[in-house]
Amino acid sequence: MAEAIACQKYNDRFNVFSVGTAPTEPDERAINALQQHGFKTEGLSSKSFAALGNTEIDYAIILCDKAKQECAQGLTATHILSWDFPDPKAGKTIKAFDTTIHELADRLKMFVLLYDKEFN
Repeated sequence: MAEAIACQKYNDRFNVFSVGTAPTEPDERAINALQQHGFKTEGLSSKSFAALGNTEIDYAIILCDKAKQECAQGLTATHILSWDFPDPKAGKTIKAFDTTIHELADRLKMFVLLYDKEFN
């Protein structure tokens, strides 16, 4: 979800990559929620950490403590931010995905505002 939001809103500023520690097929509820909020979902897929290859990363944003623990040793980025979001899959309704979309969008907006203030 963070990839879809960041690509659509901030692709003029950043090259966005999204990977996971144990990628699976995207949850259909996540795809539906993104579409309902007007985000493009074509081409979204779960990718492994290895998919980054030798890509140089300025900012890595880790979205859960589990991922932070699993990839902390192999992740090389100039800046690493850790935002612990609850997994919306644990929720039984689409509302958990809606909440996560709103919270991710807000947090990414704040990140970009701070980034712009620092570098522009």
